[in-house]
Amino acid sequence: MNLVTPDIGLIFWSTLFFLILLFVLGKYAWPAILAAIVTRNENIRNALDAAEKAKKEMVKLQAENEKILAEAKAERDALLREAKEVRERIMAEAKEQASLETKKMIQSARESIRAEKAAAISDLKEQVAGLSVDIAEKILRAELKETRTHQELVSKLIKEADLN
Repeated sequence: MNLVTPDIGLIFWSTLFFLILLFVLGKYAWPAILAAIVTRNENIRNALDAAEKAKKEMVKLQAENEKILAEAKAERDALLREAKEVRERIMAEAKEQASLETKKMIQSARESIRAEKAAAISDLKEQVAGLSVDIAEKILRAELKETRTHQELVSKLIKEADLN
């Protein structure tokens, strides 16, 4: 039962060793431990400050990125709008030019048709005139086989020629 109920000597020596240990630890170990804790606290504080600065910088960079992205989108939209306007203008010019070319071709075709028609009519008139002369010649030859009829016709034509 000595262990459960300590002697006065055990208490004295235990207290003395405890106080010596406390003194040695207080003299040599605690200043180093406290310095390490203070240094660690400062490092943690500096790391938190750096993290806060990095967070603020990230927010700033993100805002700048969004601004640049918005500008790029606006520029892209402007380029697309301009390209669309150019395309529409080119298409309108092409349609207008095609329309003018079509009108020129139609006008040229009409003039060609008129010229061909006039040439055909002129040729037809010449052929009709030639046929008429041939027919008249054949008719006259048949009717004027007799010399008396021939002389009468000539005299009649001379009289008519004098009147005109």
